[in-house]
Amino acid sequence: MTTQQTVKIQLVRSPIGCKESHRATVRGLGLRKIRSVSELVDTPEVRGMINKISYLVKVL
Repeated sequence: MTTQQTVKIQLVRSPIGCKESHRATVRGLGLRKIRSVSELVDTPEVRGMINKISYLVKVL
């Protein structure tokens, strides 16, 4: 049985004033309010989303 690697991310800056695509990426990662945490499967797609909005989130 294999266990999938996960990554925890936390929203540390508000997406207000950012591009609409960056806001959509934040919502797509399951983040709502500042300091909300989301745990996702560590895939290349999720890593790409994190890299796109790296100035808004922190990897825990």
